[in-house]
Amino acid sequence: MPSNVNVTVLGNPDAPIALPTLFKALGDALRVKILRVLKEGSLSVTELCDVFQLGQSALSHHLKVMTTANLLTRRREGTVIFYRRQLPGGKQAGLVSETLRYIDVEPLGEELAAGLARVQANREQNSLAFFQHNSERFREHQELIASWDDYSQATLHLLDRHVESTRPRILEVGPGDGALLQALAARGASVVALDNSEAMLEKARVRAGHLSNIEFVLGEAGTLKRGDTGFDAIVINMVLHHTPDPQNTLKEIASLVNPTGVLIVSELCSHDQDWARAACGDLWLGFEPTELTDWAGRAELTGRAELFIAQRNGFQVQVRLFQKTRINNIKELNYE
Repeated sequence: MPSNVNVTVLGNPDAPIALPTLFKALGDALRVKILRVLKEGSLSVTELCDVFQLGQSALSHHLKVMTTANLLTRRREGTVIFYRRQLPGGKQAGLVSETLRYIDVEPLGEELAAGLARVQANREQNSLAFFQHNSERFREHQELIASWDDYSQATLHLLDRHVESTRPRILEVGPGDGALLQALAARGASVVALDNSEAMLEKARVRAGHLSNIEFVLGEAGTLKRGDTGFDAIVINMVLHHTPDPQNTLKEIASLVNPTGVLIVSELCSHDQDWARAACGDLWLGFEPTELTDWAGRAELTGRAELFIAQRNGFQVQVRLFQKTRINNIKELNYE
């Protein structure tokens, strides 16, 4: 498959790092706080400056020292650089892992927690604002990047082959204009359409509201948790790259999958076309397949099937099916 990924990674987790270099990187209170802040995900340089209320020049030195010591890795998405914690590797893997475990025990503190909350609120507000103001042009924006027909058909293909229940309970997160809901309703005893954008949910309701087995819910995954019995299948198509915290979003959604259920995710592979931020409201320029696999694993899901679909302008879409890990430990499913 051709690749148009523009990823810059500094630091190799398996490369030998001299102990003085490692201890120097850890021997500063601000750097320890940076590691603590980056525990759950990645932040851009601008977002880190906001969290710590520091100028970019002052923060850049610390980030460079930590990257050189393989404590951080960085990724360029278009013109934006994001930092995250490097997975421990090499001879110092045990030492670094234990150090991070010790660092994570201490709470963030009110100021850092407030800073992270500001960042997440800004991301969410930017995404919601885009869809509130562009709901009428949803399909036009969507087709700029990926063909809806391609990944929707792939989604239904995986759903038909890998869902055991003959009348499953299905959740679609971020149904867009509701184009997939009729096909899901034909396969499910009940379907829930969940969206945090009132304007987009209304478009879905206009298109599929005549179907008696669809419930339309305004909110997030947490809205469904109280008293919910879980879903046999959850579909989340081209949503994660619009969310402020995709890893946590996937974790929250995965918690709604019942013990024998599946989660089907369609997402862009990593790309370098920064225009998608303004044109399509994208917060993230796609994801590496290994990222989705790692996030799913942390949410107790195991990959069972995957399709990769080449798109226009060099884009690629990954359609992935995940299943609860503990089920895989009980029996080996045989899908033909």
